[in-house]
Amino acid sequence: MTSATKEQVPERGRRHLFRGTVVSDKADKTRVVRVERTVRHAVYEKTQRKRSKFYVHDERNESHAGDLVEIVGTRPLSKLKRWRLVRILKAAPRVLSAKAPGEGEA
Repeated sequence: MTSATKEQVPERGRRHLFRGTVVSDKADKTRVVRVERTVRHAVYEKTQRKRSKFYVHDERNESHAGDLVEIVGTRPLSKLKRWRLVRILKAAPRVLSAKAPGEGEA
């Protein structure tokens, strides 16, 4: 008799996990995150900074531009979105926008 308490679930492989800064939060449930990494040049061995932009799914629209976030690879969600927001590591300071004099008065 086999034990029914422990199910045979296949192990999921390690997923890609990156930390980056939210560059754009203008689309609904989508964020653009820039991830920076350092690599050494193959010939000259100088350290260089490489940047990549990822389109990230943010279901609750909780991250905003300037936030430091953690993202994880997931199944394709749209043409460009293959990443999902895991958590916000450090929120950027929020600035309240004040109306300029003369705006909104009609």
